[in-house]
Amino acid sequence: MYALKYDATIAAVWDALPQPVSEQLNNGLAAACEDPLTATVPYGEDDGIMRMLVLDEVFVVIYLGHQTKTLHIYQIDYLG
Repeated sequence: MYALKYDATIAAVWDALPQPVSEQLNNGLAAACEDPLTATVPYGEDDGIMRMLVLDEVFVVIYLGHQTKTLHIYQIDYLG
């Protein structure tokens, strides 16, 4: 299981999402913490480190710290 890491800016964006989108993001990130390579897609070149969680109305750019077992959220984009 991977731990989730993000800064205050990411937290503010996440908090500003509409409730249904926020819930979908919560579920998607929970799945990514369980199995990040299955729950996400490559972001650019498939290096197994930079990944993207793609959902209906939001996508998230994630850095996988395999050694530290962490998911670092770098960007949340709301498409709605």
